[in-house]
Amino acid sequence: MTSVVVADDQALVCAGFAAILGAAPDLEVVGTAADGRELLRLVARTAPDIAVVDVRMPVMDGIAATARIAADHPSTKVLILTTFDLDDYVFDALRAGASGFLLKDTTAVRLVEAVRLVAEGSMLLGPTVTRRLVADFTRSGAEEVPGLSELTPREHEVLIAVARGLSNNEIAAELWITEATVKSHVGEILRKTSSRDRVQLVLVAFRAGLVAASDTR
Repeated sequence: MTSVVVADDQALVCAGFAAILGAAPDLEVVGTAADGRELLRLVARTAPDIAVVDVRMPVMDGIAATARIAADHPSTKVLILTTFDLDDYVFDALRAGASGFLLKDTTAVRLVEAVRLVAEGSMLLGPTVTRRLVADFTRSGAEEVPGLSELTPREHEVLIAVARGLSNNEIAAELWITEATVKSHVGEILRKTSSRDRVQLVLVAFRAGLVAASDTR
């Protein structure tokens, strides 16, 4: 069972998302919050697997809360909710440690699927955000990333494939290896680079200059 908390300052929206997620047989909503500070107390108390967090909240916004959760509660993954996919806060939240983002006008089915994807460590980034990540790191220039030199040649290939947006199944087909082997490589890359999930691996690849805008979907 995956435990979830929901944070949104709009009471009806918060209750609606909580009801949708709570109706899924494999998800359990263990609490809701109306602002970032309340969310931090809730996460500290319940240690949820996933925090579904609105970007714009009073007292403490979603990006500040995300950074605190990533630093103080690394086992809790954050799924950011936003009204617009071009929201600068979303971009910053991903760099702060969020595991993905979702538009607030999403369907109930998509919301449940998104939480499941983030829980299993899959990547949940829209193409607009991916392009902006590439552009930002291109401007900044390549940098040395801790742990990157420890990767084997095959792990290096898998990292680039992950950053390009390929699924485990697609990576397996492209590299002529099994999906189980891909999962094993991804696990090692996460460990060696001290990354939380696949989104963080994308950032690692961008920071190191391993991926160009033309490489991504």
